[in-house]
Amino acid sequence: MTDSSRPPLAVFDLDNTLADTAHRQRFLERKPRDWDGFFAAAPQDPPIPQGIALVLESAEECEVVYLTGRPERCRQDTLDWLAAQGLPEGRIHMRRDNDRRPARRTKLEILRRLARTREIRVLVDDDELVCEDAERAGFRVVRARWTAPSAALETAQEREGRT
Repeated sequence: MTDSSRPPLAVFDLDNTLADTAHRQRFLERKPRDWDGFFAAAPQDPPIPQGIALVLESAEECEVVYLTGRPERCRQDTLDWLAAQGLPEGRIHMRRDNDRRPARRTKLEILRRLARTREIRVLVDDDELVCEDAERAGFRVVRARWTAPSAALETAQEREGRT
């Protein structure tokens, strides 16, 4: 049973939804992929204006929740980045450090868990597979198509369960 006395949730992905990862794609184009380098460079991500504006607009009526495939070890860097962008504080759901399941599985599990007690107004994500699965499950989705797709990041999200 959802709690209608509390504001609905607006759920936002981070990478390529709010944070532009283009400058760190080079770490994923190497063999083997340099995951430590990829995540270490995240604090330098430029904000994506369309995503930032949508978070701020959503925060007027919703509680903002961040749902990312970033590993838990990146939590402090992520908190610092969100604060530096002036984004609303909110719960951050991150991947356990050793969790290699596809993003569409891990994110859908969390969305369903959140939806048990709260209305989810919207999910904003750039991952097509996450968006498709969320829509099939009945969630309203906004596709964050404001950055150029990255084949390396797509492989990482789906096959390697890394982000």
